[in-house]
Amino acid sequence: MKYKSISIFITGAILVAGFSEVSAQDNYVGKRIGEFNSYHHQVGGEVYAVDQSTFLIKKFMYDGNGGDTFFWAGARPRPGPQGFIVPNELGRTNVLDLYLNKDITIKLPDNKKITEIKWLSVYDLSRLEPFGDVYIPEGFEPPQTIILNKLSSKTGEVRSGAVTIADSKTIIIDKLSYDGTGDEVYFWVGVGPQPHSKGIRIPDEHGYMTPLQKYNRKTITLELPGDLTVFTIDWLSLYDTKQLRVLGSIIIPEDLNVPPSLVEIIPHENSMPNCVQLHKELQISWEVFGDQITIELAAQVEEDEYVSFGMSGDPHKPKMVGGDVVVAYMDGYLGYLIDYNISSYMPCTELLGNHKGVCNDDKVGGYQDYQPFSSKRENGINIFTLRRRLTTPDSGDIAYPSEGEAMIIWGLGKLDVIKRPTMHHTWSKVKQPLEFARKPTERKCFAFTRNEKPKLRRWGPFPMADPAMREFKARLGPDGGQRGYSAMTGQQSETGLAWYINGYLVPDIYLKRNTKYKFLVEGGSSPYDPQNYHPLIITDEPHGAYSQLSEEQRKDVNVLAGVGYSLDVYACGNTLVMEIAAKTSSSKLLKDFAIPLCLTVVKEILRCWNSPQISPGQM
Repeated sequence: MKYKSISIFITGAILVAGFSEVSAQDNYVGKRIGEFNSYHHQVGGEVYAVDQSTFLIKKFMYDGNGGDTFFWAGARPRPGPQGFIVPNELGRTNVLDLYLNKDITIKLPDNKKITEIKWLSVYDLSRLEPFGDVYIPEGFEPPQTIILNKLSSKTGEVRSGAVTIADSKTIIIDKLSYDGTGDEVYFWVGVGPQPHSKGIRIPDEHGYMTPLQKYNRKTITLELPGDLTVFTIDWLSLYDTKQLRVLGSIIIPEDLNVPPSLVEIIPHENSMPNCVQLHKELQISWEVFGDQITIELAAQVEEDEYVSFGMSGDPHKPKMVGGDVVVAYMDGYLGYLIDYNISSYMPCTELLGNHKGVCNDDKVGGYQDYQPFSSKRENGINIFTLRRRLTTPDSGDIAYPSEGEAMIIWGLGKLDVIKRPTMHHTWSKVKQPLEFARKPTERKCFAFTRNEKPKLRRWGPFPMADPAMREFKARLGPDGGQRGYSAMTGQQSETGLAWYINGYLVPDIYLKRNTKYKFLVEGGSSPYDPQNYHPLIITDEPHGAYSQLSEEQRKDVNVLAGVGYSLDVYACGNTLVMEIAAKTSSSKLLKDFAIPLCLTVVKEILRCWNSPQISPGQM
């Protein structure tokens, strides 16, 4: 049996629990084929098979002085003119340039497999001779995905199709079914002949570290966190940590010949005594001393993203409304920490003389109670260290309890053009209570990992250019996530909502001059209900949010029509009806449509292009 052990690693002042294996698999890059035999021009390097058709050449050397030199492969006993060109690491068939101890990956063309060739060489076609070559061993088996049996379950609570080991860090479970009735059920891995309580919790398919919800024949992909690989575990299970029982499991075979993972491991260290991984992309560390708490937030986010953390508006479950959070982000080399009060799911807006929504504490009569210590961005990770008193005199702040569990909230999301947080894309959906003053201290964090995320194809655009159309119905709805509003407009939705015009998400609307159009706006017209208050305002401002601007900022915005301004606006129940003309008396603004005309609904923009064309914008 392969030798594995549960180990404790100490790095500086960091105590990290995990698995280790005394094995060459620690830096697994594929199955070794051999080293280049060097004949001319200093060719050298160590060659590995990554998968059925891909080579990794580590520390590849070639002086670049050959005349007509390529990567060349073939099925004859020895390198010769009967072969084919293998594209370089860029996928091109150019003559090879200078390589100096460079790690490169090359792939056989036309779906050819390594098992179909006998050698790989650096070959000069004009001289018909190899400058270096490596031979594929007889009976060599390149790494490939391994398909295992289904999950076994003695109780029948879990069912699945085949379990596939895709690479050294990726496990795919086909058609997983689980009724979601367990107390605290997680994906759980470990060493030993069978699953047990001393294993390690791993993130679900979305990166969350919370108890598993219901699955109904869903195919999911799990990524082993930190430095864990399929070579350092013996089993995978769905395990109830409260009742200490296995709902379903599978044994991971020994000596797997699978492709190496392309996931990059990014270690992060700190000296805090407590650490909890809230999500694959977020960890919090802290220390309580006296009446103060020092916190470190480490989040793997993009440069234009923020991380927020704080106390829930409900002591029994995560609730954003009523919550008290700090929002942290980097702007170049500068870090910012801003204390926020959340009174509604909307950007901070002044309604009836009061600020409502996600508001800076300064705007609602509070204070900035977090003391920043340090902030930096390293290897794609934003790291903030801050301090606050457990209890503050600010009436809008929620105390960090000195004993017992606290209900927390957190979120990751994009910043808008003026560095305000928009609707989070990842957040605390399920309760994750923390005991800040717990003893003994405990560390349950792992290294961050990064892989290339697939680019999602955007929806739209949806042009509306019917010359006979005179009436449009505007309704608020979901922003469509990464394929919807943000991808279509290049802006961020601050509330997770966007406008649908006649059922289409943010379409482009074409209008004719000297023609009257009617817009039926179902967005809420009562300022007493701030979450659902979205009046229609037509401005020449490109980003919207007119009602969130200060009096000074509003002086730079030209309002063409809107609530309390247009002569043809009236309410009909919850529907606001506005009749507008594509041409107004303001010839300065609309002459030849020389500048943008915008329809703005709080954060929603309908932009008018030179066509003239109107397209919905941000909410």
